[in-house]
Amino acid sequence: MKSVLKLASVIGLMFSIVPPVLFFLGNMELDTMKLWMGIGMLAWMVTAPFWINKQEDRRPKTEGN
Repeated sequence: MKSVLKLASVIGLMFSIVPPVLFFLGNMELDTMKLWMGIGMLAWMVTAPFWINKQEDRRPKTEGN
């Protein structure tokens, strides 16, 4: 499941980065760019929190804890 969330996050991030470049190069209209950037933003914001900074505690456990 974590790998699916990472893939969806990367796709969302690409949808946020590539459209402005295409708009700058003249290959995309402004409204289309805004639509794809909005979709990318939503995909990133929905999927990224579920896997970013979700690491196991790797510190050795002591008897006091």
